[in-house]
Amino acid sequence: MLIGLLGDVMLGRLVNERLRRVSADYPWGDTGSVLRQADLTIANLECVLAAGGDPEAGKVFHFRSDPKNVASLRSAGIGMVSLANNHVLDYGAGAFREMLPALDAAGILHAGAGLDREAARRPAVRRVSGTAVGLIAFTDNQPDWEAGRGPGVFYVPVVDSDRRVADLLALVRRTTARVQLLIVSTHWGPNWGSGAPSEHRELARALIGAGADVVYGHSPHIFRGVELYRGRPIIYSAGDFVDDYAVDPLERNDQSFIFLLDTDGGTPLGLRLYPTLITDFQARLAGAGSLRIAERMQRLSRHLGTASSWDAAGGFLEIPLAAAD
Repeated sequence: MLIGLLGDVMLGRLVNERLRRVSADYPWGDTGSVLRQADLTIANLECVLAAGGDPEAGKVFHFRSDPKNVASLRSAGIGMVSLANNHVLDYGAGAFREMLPALDAAGILHAGAGLDREAARRPAVRRVSGTAVGLIAFTDNQPDWEAGRGPGVFYVPVVDSDRRVADLLALVRRTTARVQLLIVSTHWGPNWGSGAPSEHRELARALIGAGADVVYGHSPHIFRGVELYRGRPIIYSAGDFVDDYAVDPLERNDQSFIFLLDTDGGTPLGLRLYPTLITDFQARLAGAGSLRIAERMQRLSRHLGTASSWDAAGGFLEIPLAAAD
């Protein structure tokens, strides 16, 4: 079974305007040849799909995409999304409520935000090739959006952690008992910085100790290294996959990967990273620039004790998931 993991997918603003004039599959460029290999693709949806709502006062950036663009997610084979981020409520509770039935009608499962605390914490579970795949999603961004009696996100503080971390680990332990493969998606930390913070490393290892098979991070606009712990991958940041953001010439927030996880049922076997580049509001395979992007990931991962090799014929960076502590 192959599972695709994508970083932040932002279909608002200029991407949304472009989607009003082009086909639904436009944001994915030429990445379809890789995306179609996956039996299931998971992304962090960094916007709200809605026609209504008003921008939240006090926020600088607001991301909203037309509801019809749920078809764009489907065209990429995206079957599950994380909603635990700092943009899902940019246009208020009404717009958020408008999005949920659109995702449901398209058969796209979601986790990490909901109409109340219980719904926001609820794992999404999809059976893929006979394997029950679970997704838990949380964020340490936007604490004022924490779900309670009304809509909000599954908020867990990573720095200055409290009882909510213990609650998260307990949820992981309960969920791993009912699925064969558990992915924990975490929208954590600030926008910049290629190093993995010590608090992230500590929590990621605790999540795997509690039963997570993959820790899949995002929120930083740039990718971070991959660490292996007990044979399980920790992607500290998948970076930005598609958006309309200005590109920092040093940080290169236009560079990312399609992370393709190979599993034998509930056992991760290997991870293939296909370099991508955001160009003209779409994700594209990086082509001639692939090796340079891959070498950056190799350096970052090497600092975390992770070995990898570049497959020139396949155009991907390969990380074997040999058991290791």
